[in-house]
Amino acid sequence: MSRGIRFALEVFRNKNEMKDLRKKALLLLVCAIMSATLSLVDAQGCSDAGLCTIDALKPDAGVAAELTKNKLDVGLSVGAADYNISAYGGYLGYKRFLGQRLSIDAKLTFLAQNGNEISVGGPGDIFANINYQLSQAFTITVGTKIPMNKADRELDGLPLPMDYQSSLGTFDLLTGIRYNSLKWQMALAVQIPLEQNENHFFPGLYDPLSPLYEIQATNGFERQPDILFHVSRAFDLTDKLTLTPGLLPIYHLGEDHFTDIDGVKQSIDGSEGLTLNATIYFDYKIRESGSLEFNLGFPLVVRDARPDGLTRSFVFGVGYNYAF
Repeated sequence: MSRGIRFALEVFRNKNEMKDLRKKALLLLVCAIMSATLSLVDAQGCSDAGLCTIDALKPDAGVAAELTKNKLDVGLSVGAADYNISAYGGYLGYKRFLGQRLSIDAKLTFLAQNGNEISVGGPGDIFANINYQLSQAFTITVGTKIPMNKADRELDGLPLPMDYQSSLGTFDLLTGIRYNSLKWQMALAVQIPLEQNENHFFPGLYDPLSPLYEIQATNGFERQPDILFHVSRAFDLTDKLTLTPGLLPIYHLGEDHFTDIDGVKQSIDGSEGLTLNATIYFDYKIRESGSLEFNLGFPLVVRDARPDGLTRSFVFGVGYNYAF
């Protein structure tokens, strides 16, 4: 073998080794950031009202379902909420492609909470969306969130706070646009409540020694809109494994309100403003038609008040999607 060929092979081998080393270093860095953040954060953030988990708006490195007609999704999640409450979620989704540009999708959610000797659970929301691909890179989405309940669950005749409700109980308009290049993905979207819930929680109804006595009143709760921007970047670690870290700022466009014991509407200080979250997705391709997704989200910047009960110090989820 000539010196030139040997030199070329050695350079090629070194380049592949360096590429593998960079992938391993990136994976270790992400894991270190996750570990450090989760050990320090015990605050509000992370979970949103459902907008960033819509199929057409979230990072997706899984099955190329656009090459088929149908896509099924199923997933579970666990999160750490305020007041020593654990939240367990689930969803079942379906997407139908109606041509090269148009698709529709729907998702049914479930949520259960456990903590302070209270265990509750039930159906959450139905999400229904229409997606239109403007170009190879841009897709617009318009849809709605239909609540399966009015967030009016009670326990022993007393209304429970939003932290123990399986839905926000609001009927919402959803709309957004997504940019998807070979590696970068960005989504800008807004969620607007059109109809409020029927929660009637007052902390004063509970014993002062109860943890529920510390929770914000949400009687006659009026929730304001959210706007989010999700930016992420995909890294192919192997032929089957893709890592997609990202940043997810969510801005709550105004202070929420409740009605006090005298029937006077009151604003909730600190409920307006920014929550900045870090997101990490791992997608593992099982076969051409199916893939596993692992995702983690946690807050970096938080708001002072989250009366809607969506407070999470972290959320971890796993899902499976199948295209046919």
